Amino acid sequence: MRLKTFSASFFCLLALLLASAAASAATEKILYAFKGGTDGNTPEAGLVFDGAGNLYGTTYFGGAHSDGAIFQLTPGTGGKWTESVIYSFGATGTDGLNPISGLVIDSSGVLYGTTAGGGTKGHGTIYKLAKAGGVWKVAIIHNFSGLSGDGAKPQGGVIFGPDGNLYGATYEGGGSEIGVAYELALSSGKWVYKQLHSFSSNGIDGQFPMGNVAFDANGNLYGTTSLGGSKSQGVVYELIPGSNGKWTEKLIKTFDPSNGLDGGKPEAGVAIDTAGNLYGTTSGGGKNKFYGVVYEMVLGTNGKWTQAIPHTFTGGPDGSEPDTPVILDSSGNIYGTTFVGGTDGVAFKLTKGSNGKWTETPLHNFKSGPDGSHPLSGFNTDAQGNFYGTTSQGGAAGVGVVYEITP
Repeated sequence: MRLKTFSASFFCLLALLLASAAASAATEKILYAFKGGTDGNTPEAGLVFDGAGNLYGTTYFGGAHSDGAIFQLTPGTGGKWTESVIYSFGATGTDGLNPISGLVIDSSGVLYGTTAGGGTKGHGTIYKLAKAGGVWKVAIIHNFSGLSGDGAKPQGGVIFGPDGNLYGATYEGGGSEIGVAYELALSSGKWVYKQLHSFSSNGIDGQFPMGNVAFDANGNLYGTTSLGGSKSQGVVYELIPGSNGKWTEKLIKTFDPSNGLDGGKPEAGVAIDTAGNLYGTTSGGGKNKFYGVVYEMVLGTNGKWTQAIPHTFTGGPDGSEPDTPVILDSSGNIYGTTFVGGTDGVAFKLTKGSNGKWTETPLHNFKSGPDGSHPLSGFNTDAQGNFYGTTSQGGAAGVGVVYEITP
């Protein structure tokens, strides 16, 4: 389970001492506060929209069997949203348990995702959820086995590749039992699993990927691992497809926070801009060695990658421990959340100035109570530029909320 535990003493004390920080002009609205029962409990992932403006997400706990749920939020008049659980995991004992990751949706409104546990072999699943005759029905399209040719316990979700196939990574499994990258292709009505890369315990390769993968415009696949690399602090990797159907791994960044600047232990995947540059977060590292950073990887004309650090978190009102992916707007601004810092987590914006320096602006300081707290998800946006996400805690019952932030 990805849900974090932490000692509140230092972070809460620091937040109180720095509580006089300037407030942001952004406005937060709670769309739904989970009650902790059959409606869901502890959302750890982001949200997706369908074509009608409904939101979909997952909760790690809750639902009819307390093993996690998929929920829908439907907008109504007066700005009110109605929540409904469209699937509860644990119904059959083999349908998957405890979804940590979020969902992707295809053009037909079919949802796809992963569960960290359950399935016929107990190591997690990939599922699809489709609506037929007004009823949502789940189908398990892959059961992870944990064997050398397969993955186990996926914490990241799946994405669609340019070929329409599903791609992702698992936290465990593979030959060294430290994770794999995989593809799932639909062939003659059946989903066929293919392992693209099995991470190695050779002291150089990454270990234990936690986030989603991402494609660039050339069809190369990028991701991160939370540990491994020569410094045991994680890596950013690239998988390059070959004409023979095999994929070649290239390590483009090995994190090393021992220098007092670099990040360490990335738990989220990367975002890619139109120039092919990569952006992400690390949960640790930086100038203070454990508050985390936002990093940028720039590909030079010589084919080499150079790292820049747009922001190093201080643990104060700017946030701390960003575990979530960032998103980019059309102007190149960076948006994301931190698990702690502020009072109980922060939503932030990074803006690049004409001098090349980045400035961080906290958009919202999560405060627990009726507000959400400790976000483990990043943002999705609507056509008006509003941000939507979940928090793993907070709300009236203390088990998480769905929120909207209007910048």
